[in-house]
Amino acid sequence: MKFIVTSTALLKHLQMLGGVLNSSNTIAILDNFLFEVRKKELVLSASDLETSMSCTIPVEAKEEGVIAIPAKLLMDVIKTLPDQPLTFTIDTKVLSVEISSDYGKYKLAGFNGSDFPEAPSLEGASSISMKGDVLGRAISKTLFAAGNDDMRPVMNGIFLEIHEDNIRFVATDAHKLVLYKRTDMGGQSASMILPRKPMGLLRGMLQSFGEEVKIEYNENSALFTFGNIVMLCRLIDGKYPNYEMVIPQVNPFKLTIDRLNFVSSLRRVSIFSNKTTHQVRMKLGGSEIHLSAEDLDFANEARERLTCAYAGDDMEIGFNSKFLAEMLSNLESENVQLDMSAPNRAGLLSQVENDREGESILMMVMPVMLNN
Repeated sequence: MKFIVTSTALLKHLQMLGGVLNSSNTIAILDNFLFEVRKKELVLSASDLETSMSCTIPVEAKEEGVIAIPAKLLMDVIKTLPDQPLTFTIDTKVLSVEISSDYGKYKLAGFNGSDFPEAPSLEGASSISMKGDVLGRAISKTLFAAGNDDMRPVMNGIFLEIHEDNIRFVATDAHKLVLYKRTDMGGQSASMILPRKPMGLLRGMLQSFGEEVKIEYNENSALFTFGNIVMLCRLIDGKYPNYEMVIPQVNPFKLTIDRLNFVSSLRRVSIFSNKTTHQVRMKLGGSEIHLSAEDLDFANEARERLTCAYAGDDMEIGFNSKFLAEMLSNLESENVQLDMSAPNRAGLLSQVENDREGESILMMVMPVMLNN
């Protein structure tokens, strides 16, 4: 088997697939990329058993065949080569791979492609389509709030909820929650928990992809097809928490403030906070907000004052500055609104201005108990 492919095109697709690979695998074949040549196309695949991804690139080839090639060794070689045609000559009998470039030849041992795990078929699947950049944005706005706790696996991903007149993306780690909603699309009612790793890969690939992404899904898996890429991931099994129950509905105290000034002040003050709790105290009253933090163990302390618009009773409330700053950084409006009801109840963060039609973002952050 012999084929010719440009080094730049090959490297671009291998780097994309490389995100699927684990640093250590229980099955040795998963340390390889699968190369399959068929009808003058090269199909590249990678898998960790939970997530499988493949992409197709055109090549010059007269024969068809399949072989698995060690991922790290191949990537290390391709990275060092400038843009040029590469000729792969593969002996499928002895599983040897020879790569010819303008600089010389490189030989490495391959593995039997038939040992590579096949992606499971999606039986009885339903489907929905949405623009790639919309999906990428939804993932980007929610994934940071997903959990990373092996004891609560259902919270370690994004909950996708499809309704007839809207689609919702939800992520929470019990300390913070993000609800991203689109009212300009919908479909047959369904829900699924999409795992963190494949969603992180999609976020990177879809940020500027304006074409349609087809999502096929059943009870066990979801298949994403766009451009020349196909990605299949196993869904997280379990029941997602009832997120609507934890979002407070009555929040009479409303703070409106410049987002960038707020997040800058938070970051400065938090430098002096306790490194375990990251607690920042907010004292609200009139048209001012007083931010303060202290670390009694090291006698560190910081205080700042910001102008704001606040409607409600005077109140002191504490938040984890790390969570709050992260949420503010994932919003885009000039001003944000923080709705509250009591020092021991969650605060709701939202954008005051939103030019994106059909989109709404609601973020919830739990307070921390203030030190007297």
